[in-house]
Amino acid sequence: LAGKIVFLDEAPEVKTHEAADSKRYSSAALEELSAYEIKGPRKPSERDRLRKRFTFRKKLNEFFEDEKVLATVEVSRGDDGTIFVQGGGSYKKDEPTGPPALVMGTEAYGRILRLLEKKIPVRLAVDVKVAFTDEDPAAAANTIAELPGTDKKDEIVMLGAHLDSWHAGTGATDNGAGAAVAMEAIRILKAAGLKPRRTVRVALWGGEEQGLLGSTAYVSRHFASRPEPTDPKEKEIPAFFRQRSGPITFLPAYKKLSAYFNLDNGSGKIRGIYSQENAAAAPILEAWLAPFRDLGATTVTMRNTGATDHMSFDAVGLPGFQFIQDELDYMSRTHHSNMDVYERVQRADMMQAAVVMAAFVYDAAMRDQMMPRKPIAPDPPKEAKEAKDKDEDTKDAPKTPAAETPKGAPKDEPKDMPKVPALKDPITAHP
Repeated sequence: LAGKIVFLDEAPEVKTHEAADSKRYSSAALEELSAYEIKGPRKPSERDRLRKRFTFRKKLNEFFEDEKVLATVEVSRGDDGTIFVQGGGSYKKDEPTGPPALVMGTEAYGRILRLLEKKIPVRLAVDVKVAFTDEDPAAAANTIAELPGTDKKDEIVMLGAHLDSWHAGTGATDNGAGAAVAMEAIRILKAAGLKPRRTVRVALWGGEEQGLLGSTAYVSRHFASRPEPTDPKEKEIPAFFRQRSGPITFLPAYKKLSAYFNLDNGSGKIRGIYSQENAAAAPILEAWLAPFRDLGATTVTMRNTGATDHMSFDAVGLPGFQFIQDELDYMSRTHHSNMDVYERVQRADMMQAAVVMAAFVYDAAMRDQMMPRKPIAPDPPKEAKEAKDKDEDTKDAPKTPAAETPKGAPKDEPKDMPKVPALKDPITAHP
């Protein structure tokens, strides 16, 4: 393969778009989302799939370098001129990066393969300009600003979105939209002359696309952290793919953060919020959402959602919440694609989202009590983790014996933490 351009995929099948590329939540879909999912047998997660893909791609890049491949070309999952991109080689210093990794539009890719099958020569001009800097990606830069509080100014309510973006477009929906909404929410609070009791802090995170690097570093530096893995295999993969475990080290500011609110699903309007299985927080969130029913924001779900910056807070037991948004054409057209540009941003939806986000932040900042926290899940026993590692896709980890305390359970959690109030409504009192 020395000096050759390697096409990595089969010719794609292009199907007619029988459904609209853009969609909003229906009442039925929101009602289904609000129903709590009973945990069944564990299924392969998106993280498991990406983890395996990352491991395989690393070996593949080493093979390509050994073969002295000139470049590789993959077919985009999009069509009609939409090209979705991902990463190529490692961002870690001194690791093999592999040859230039390119993505081609579906129609052009298919045409080239047909020409090659008919033994017709194909000539490609490849012009790739990429440079590595000395900056450590793990030290992702965050942009932080705050609106000082009054009588409870030592306590904090945070809101945020990630500032970095993928390279095919300009990052308008992922996540310029979220960053703009967070900034606008603060502007609304200031323009209204409101004086929040708690300090309101807005964060625009760096390095989210490489594995929540900015928010994880911030949480570790200011609130709490888990130890770095000792397993060499775990160290090789990005932090985003790791199973976070080990005792939590709590910092003094841990008990001062009331809640964090995140926006990172395009420019669609807010339809509700994920409570992340925080049963005590759910009725509070429902009360805060009630004034916005006429704007389409109606749903509080007990379900978890992941893959964005609120998970850095949730991982150490801090209340971190992500809003439910109308998907629009986020996954079908703009997410990590050349169509992630300003023209795809929906102005009216973003205005609604900014108002809802400002209200939630203000309600949290004015509440007499801090937001309640859910219990921190302990690490599984060692034997359970070993069984899970053997077959992550099909086997459930053995249950922890009732009489044992699992290793890695959180230690020395700060005292005077927010108490979970008794729930009067049994419907919302989920276990």
